[in-house]
Amino acid sequence: MNKLHNHLSHLYLFYNVARLGSFQAVATKYNLPRSSVSKKIQQLEEQVGQRLIQRSTRKLSLTDAGRDLLAASASLSKVVESSQRVIEKHESTLSGTVKISCTVIIGEKYLLPLMHSLREEYPAISLELYFNDDPVDLLAQEIDIAIRIGHLPDSSLMARKICDKRLGWFASPGYLEKHGTPATPDDLTEHQCVIFKNQSITLDHWSFKQTNGDIIKVRAQNNIATDNGHALVEMARMGLGVIMIDAILIKDDIENGTLVPILTDWQHPDTLPINLVCLGRNYRSRASTTIWEALFEHLQKVLS
Repeated sequence: MNKLHNHLSHLYLFYNVARLGSFQAVATKYNLPRSSVSKKIQQLEEQVGQRLIQRSTRKLSLTDAGRDLLAASASLSKVVESSQRVIEKHESTLSGTVKISCTVIIGEKYLLPLMHSLREEYPAISLELYFNDDPVDLLAQEIDIAIRIGHLPDSSLMARKICDKRLGWFASPGYLEKHGTPATPDDLTEHQCVIFKNQSITLDHWSFKQTNGDIIKVRAQNNIATDNGHALVEMARMGLGVIMIDAILIKDDIENGTLVPILTDWQHPDTLPINLVCLGRNYRSRASTTIWEALFEHLQKVLS
């Protein structure tokens, strides 16, 4: 591959020497030493096995072999120059498609409000949003950026932590008025709970940590499960039962009283990171790197 690269590079220099008529003109154009240009032409002549350029103190002239090679290399020059224009265009403007994957709640509540400003600031970048609470294979589905909750089992992913979240327990005022407010975790055995369940996890065993450090576990009584975070919250609003979720994801519901925190003398023993994730810097285009930074700045503000 290196030999091919050198050959094409030498051929392109030869084309320009022939077109411009001097080694110095090519050296100036490409910011190279004149001796380097001359040496590369000599190497090309050695590869071809014939002299391509007759040198004199006054001018350069092509041999028959040189004229044949000039005609053959014209198409190469067009390809190189066309490719260079494409590269320069992409270097001067941010463009391309960036695919983003995240959970339904984060997508709807925190990602969608950012879309207008991103479209205004980066009009040449196309954004594709995929909201899904199931695990996503970034490589197989060609996802550029993902927002993931929890510890990452795949160490090959590059992650940047946005914040930590801690789960809590919530229900609607209507549900609590009808069924009463649980005073201890054990009381949940007498309550209806709505749980999150997908292909990877079933969150029906809830852990509680008291102020003295003791941890107890209770199995959530349920006959409703969903793999959709938005549906989980909506069913809690409807009064169908108690849910376990991070308070930051239902901040508006808590503020307007649609959902009420319960069992506040206990807390979940574990915190879970919310990460911005990608396959690695080598996989990221300039466009996806730009969106990565914008997402991190925005999400850190609204989720922390």
